[in-house]
Amino acid sequence: MDLELGGKAAIVTGAASGIGRAIALVLSREGADLVLADLDAAGCERTLALMRAERADARGVVVRADASRYDDHEATVNAALDEYGGLDIAVNNAGIGGEPKITGELGPEAWRRVIDVNLNGVYYAMHAQLPALLARGGGAIVNIASILGQAGWRTASAYVASKHGVVGLTKTAALEYATRGIRINAVGPGFIETPILGDDPEALAQLAALHPVGRLGQPQEVGDLVAWLSSARASLVTGAYYPVDGGYLAQ
Repeated sequence: MDLELGGKAAIVTGAASGIGRAIALVLSREGADLVLADLDAAGCERTLALMRAERADARGVVVRADASRYDDHEATVNAALDEYGGLDIAVNNAGIGGEPKITGELGPEAWRRVIDVNLNGVYYAMHAQLPALLARGGGAIVNIASILGQAGWRTASAYVASKHGVVGLTKTAALEYATRGIRINAVGPGFIETPILGDDPEALAQLAALHPVGRLGQPQEVGDLVAWLSSARASLVTGAYYPVDGGYLAQ
């Protein structure tokens, strides 16, 4: 399906690896011009090289950005304005897992760091992005949450709280901008086969078994949904939370 993203300017945060890289690659294949933002600027450069290997005329610019800093989100938006003259799509993917500790043993600083990146970072991003999208006459925001935006997980209280917050923020902002041409949705990946899961075959098999389809997800499967939500093909879709989880949340 041609998603008609040619010439659309898109930001992807957390674009240096994993799901963020896959989202950037899918958007680029569909013709979008990218701003790749991450603390790992070298990783974003590798993402850009992969984009250009797939499509010789792929356009991208790299911004080193800390998702927990509002000024860095402003700089990312400004890069889109300077390079492409506007902003049409924003994918807020940057996030961290945090320390695996039960709630009573998780220190305040560890809690604060996860909330700053995963939840405050999405708010900062949207706050910077929305004026640029309005100036363009509308657009799409896709916030990457998690299956843990709807379920709990022992030893992940900060992460779970942050992702529940992302879903709530998405729904509220979608209502606020529904008549202003901006669609805002959230995607909830299950366990996706990326380096962050490690390479222990037994552990990976246990994670795969949690999903009714019997396997881990692939990063492109998330990217494909994000690209559709970013396109006019999803013109009636806003305020939604879409799991990409092989049936995990259906159990």
